[in-house]
Amino acid sequence: MFGVFKMSDKVLLNEGKVAQGGNTFNQVESCEIGPTSTRQRREDAFQIRRNAALFQKNLTLPGHPCNGDENLFVNKIGNFSKGLPHNHLGEVDLNAYNDMIRALSTGSPDDFEFIPLGGVTKLASPQTAYAFEMVGPDTHHISMIPAPAFSSAWSAGEMTELYWLALTRDVPFAKYNTDPLTLAAAGELSGFSDFRGPKVNGVVTTDTLFRGDTPGDLTGPYISQFLWKDIPYGATTIVQRYRTTAAGVDHMTSYEDWLNTQNGFPSSTPNQFDPTPRYIRNGRDLGEWCHRDFTFQGFLGACLILLSYGPAALSPSNPYLRSATQNGRSTFGAPHILDFVARATRAADMAAWYQKWLVHRRLRPEEFGGRVHNQLTGTANYPINQELLDSQAIADVYSKFGTYLLPQAYAEGCPTHPSYPAGHACVAGAGATMLKAFFKESFVIPNPVVASTDGLSLLPYSGPALTVGGELNKLASNIGLGRNTAGVHYRSDGEGLKVGEAVAIGILQDYRKTYNENFSGFSFTKFDGTKIVI
Repeated sequence: MFGVFKMSDKVLLNEGKVAQGGNTFNQVESCEIGPTSTRQRREDAFQIRRNAALFQKNLTLPGHPCNGDENLFVNKIGNFSKGLPHNHLGEVDLNAYNDMIRALSTGSPDDFEFIPLGGVTKLASPQTAYAFEMVGPDTHHISMIPAPAFSSAWSAGEMTELYWLALTRDVPFAKYNTDPLTLAAAGELSGFSDFRGPKVNGVVTTDTLFRGDTPGDLTGPYISQFLWKDIPYGATTIVQRYRTTAAGVDHMTSYEDWLNTQNGFPSSTPNQFDPTPRYIRNGRDLGEWCHRDFTFQGFLGACLILLSYGPAALSPSNPYLRSATQNGRSTFGAPHILDFVARATRAADMAAWYQKWLVHRRLRPEEFGGRVHNQLTGTANYPINQELLDSQAIADVYSKFGTYLLPQAYAEGCPTHPSYPAGHACVAGAGATMLKAFFKESFVIPNPVVASTDGLSLLPYSGPALTVGGELNKLASNIGLGRNTAGVHYRSDGEGLKVGEAVAIGILQDYRKTYNENFSGFSFTKFDGTKIVI
């Protein structure tokens, strides 16, 4: 309880001396020690921040090309419009779409309130696209290649992969080499003229099927060790068995349900859950993990696992590895690394939102699936690449579900923001890059494991060594591409890994000159295999 101050409690005797409770002591104006004065420190802090801002400002301004579909198709069939009103074909009401474009163009908060919605589902935070970040590159200062065009062979390959992912959701990763569905998927995708997934000697194999293409992605199991191994979490341990959805239950396979969802109404088929928590062992499990995670969850877990390995797992550039008297803490210790992982992933998410809303506005796979269905049933005539329309995957989906729609793993389907790039991919790129900057990429992960086919246990893994760098890259791909298994993203949306990587690099560049330690710089391998030193 706060008391009332009385003059008798504290009486100033003379400059520098205070009497309190009958005792007299010296009051020193400043007890600070150190190499610079407070005034000089203030100037140094200003110059560091100023120089960092000038460095980012003076980088070459990038272009922001798009695939041109929005201008090419008057009916906007190549662009995102979920949540707005649509006609019976699922084509967006053009007045509503133009109102959305007007709001995005002006950036006026009031204009966003006048965007007509088709139902009850709101748009997902489009104004994030205008937010500024105080550290690292501005969101508008990072560029991407254009998304694949709607009518391209590239899009045909990506959509066919998604139909196969839907058909194989319940196939354990450990059975990809023998299951008829995954064998058929690899065979068909190998024949596409512009499929850009990883291959061996020009062929998609069951060992490359649905995987990412970063260094380490093709080594060992499909799932990264960081999504399987126990996570030390303070005074407890997190066992990575997660709630997943029930096998064989897919959504948005009826046209009525699909159209209602496009208009912003809830699905008529709720999610159904497996009562038994499981280790991630198939595409359905991975998609559900990526459905429920928070932004930096996977990289927080990876960081805690890596910290448990001790100094041997730290980057050789960590200055405290060479100190005989000190350990790191808020610089180059656990608080530093944990903070940077979270810090970078938020900034990367903002960069994703800029690209999604203000540059590309790419339609979601479920929207594309509606175009495919209406084309093949003869109710519309769209310029869809024939390779997709002739695919075995689409024929198998129709045989199983009675429509050509892309089956969704989530009852609500995709969220209400555009597809390209994947927010998860941008976040994953940033999180993995930060961890590679602080940990030793060549460190071999001890006691590697693999999930049993029922997901109830972990078994010893035997095979090529799994390194920190490779498994962090694989973790980025698992999370960046994991929602593909649910039908809500395309493979090329994983270009967001590079966006997140660029965000993390920019943050590290800004912080590089803030440290007092003898530090040689952050050194790591980028997703394209090149080395970088900051």
